[in-house]
Amino acid sequence: MDYISLKDKCVGWIRTWFETNGPTCSAVIGMSGGKDSTVCAALCAEALGKDRVIGVAMPSDGQSINEADQICSWLGIKYLCLPIGKAESALRSLGPLTGVPDGFSRQSILNIPPRIRMTILYAVAQTMNGMVANTCNLSEDYIGYATLFGDAAGSFSPLGKLCVREIRGIGHAMGIPSRWVDKKPDDGLPGSMADEDKFGFTYDVLDKYIREGICEDAAIREKIDRMHRANAFKTEMLHIPSFIVDLEL
Repeated sequence: MDYISLKDKCVGWIRTWFETNGPTCSAVIGMSGGKDSTVCAALCAEALGKDRVIGVAMPSDGQSINEADQICSWLGIKYLCLPIGKAESALRSLGPLTGVPDGFSRQSILNIPPRIRMTILYAVAQTMNGMVANTCNLSEDYIGYATLFGDAAGSFSPLGKLCVREIRGIGHAMGIPSRWVDKKPDDGLPGSMADEDKFGFTYDVLDKYIREGICEDAAIREKIDRMHRANAFKTEMLHIPSFIVDLEL
């Protein structure tokens, strides 16, 4: 694949989107230290200029910023670090008020940080004349590996139609250091497990299935299909009853 050409198309799309939706706005990007936020920031910097890109690291208590500061410095973009530990604790403390003996469920607690981060990104964007980037990629979206109204939110999504292998290809084509482009994805928490270990299959296997429809392992193929079906609602538009348009109000 011609990744330089693909990169140029992404840059052109970002530039056109901002010309239409926010000619003077900056791109606001949550910087996890991973390849997606890094490549997204690099594309926005080329499309808009480095002075119109704001990278925001938002570590939880005990979580590393994962070189987000170094990435922003290398890209030459503005960098903010806004820790979310106190906000997390405050929200978790509300769990017992639900009347449920153990408070919020484990899964709901895991989803609190990404939703706090998106709240912060929109606060930064509204304060600093920005537009929030969704940095999810097609591979993650396909199996629902994103939090609804958390990292799955955003005002524009430059990587939303790109698989992991394509994002890595663009990153290399842009000259981004391999230690960031090829970094093994994980959630950054102490003792965390790599994404691929959680899935039970690799991104290479997933990307090949998405792009070529090929997966030799029947069990993995069924698992991918099951995850896709169960999480399709995360990428669909808000469902509104169609009969409402027929009402005479």
